[in-house]
Amino acid sequence: MGLVLEKDYIQYFTNNREEFQESLLSEARNVRGKIEEILLIGNIDLLSNAHKLVMYTIQGKDHELEKFAKIEGVSWASHSLTLAFKLEWVHAIRRTVWKYFQEFNKLNHIELEAESFFNTERQINDRIDKFLNELFLSYSEYKDNLIESQKTLVENLSVPIIPITSKVCVLPLIGSIDTYRIDTIEEKVLLEISRLRIGTLVIDLSGIAQMETEAIERIMKVMEGANMMGCECVITGLRPEIVRKITTIGLTFESKAQTKATLQQALEDFLR
Repeated sequence: MGLVLEKDYIQYFTNNREEFQESLLSEARNVRGKIEEILLIGNIDLLSNAHKLVMYTIQGKDHELEKFAKIEGVSWASHSLTLAFKLEWVHAIRRTVWKYFQEFNKLNHIELEAESFFNTERQINDRIDKFLNELFLSYSEYKDNLIESQKTLVENLSVPIIPITSKVCVLPLIGSIDTYRIDTIEEKVLLEISRLRIGTLVIDLSGIAQMETEAIERIMKVMEGANMMGCECVITGLRPEIVRKITTIGLTFESKAQTKATLQQALEDFLR
């Protein structure tokens, strides 16, 4: 649904585009100094995009407005531009649009009846609100997908199963092992044993400085699961402090895995 006197409004905004932009920049003072920077960072022309938003709003092009909002959301998210900054810019556009509607009506001696005014107000504000809503959804969806892909990458890097031969693989663990990471280790190990048909998995713990009791017990269960799938486990690089903790809680690796002093020793044995 278009606005009352739509063509006249469009012509007025088009003819006064430069003045509109100056007025807009005076409304969004924090944005003014960032115009060139944003153009360089993300190839985003704020002024051109503001004009496009105004034209889609006046012309009632809801489909184009929604599509434009989604593209804008992805652009801002992919270049890590803040939503607060965008929100300030769009609200400045809204205020400037209403300022120019008032000037147009004054110049042309138009006095809108209450019903016509509120109808126009509803159309303009609803479309700008819809633009913001779609932009925020698009922005959030892009960020969520990015976080998920980064999470998957980190998980894969935190459980790097390295093939040595067609049947022997190494899992070097580094850093600390918490409940979340042990869940990832268990899932990744069992999946990779099935996928790669691993016969022997060498788990190197030389990079683990500390393991909580729960993590030790879960490592035991990982080895049990591997054994059930026909994969032999070999533990290397156990540090004295971890060995003491294992013996203190009455556990042993003997029934579940071989132990070797170092990863090098294990590889020499299996590659001999």
